[in-house]
Amino acid sequence: MDVTNYTIKHIILCDWAEFPSKDRLKRVKPITQRKKFAPLRGLRDRLNQIEVRERPLAHRICQLIPSQCPFARDIKLFGRTIVSIPPLCKLNPFYEELMGLRWRALCYLADECGEDISAYC
Repeated sequence: MDVTNYTIKHIILCDWAEFPSKDRLKRVKPITQRKKFAPLRGLRDRLNQIEVRERPLAHRICQLIPSQCPFARDIKLFGRTIVSIPPLCKLNPFYEELMGLRWRALCYLADECGEDISAYC
């Protein structure tokens, strides 16, 4: 339950030295929230709804989703680092959802199946 929906909409801005009269309260309109534009929301929700209930699926998820960002690189020339490319995984719009899916798969393998997951860490 999100309490902010019930409180933010009914905020009334008033001077802190004086309280507004009932007449003035009727004229003040409640603050409405804008709907955010989220074109990827549906895909994010689908990734969050995936339940890991089968061992082969859990193994496949752990193999496909890396534990560390594979894009971080150091470009060296003659033993000296010329360019260091930082991990770019945080720029992926589905990063949090994919890490959550991988975590659920690892938890399923460790808790439900009793397998050693150190190979995936």
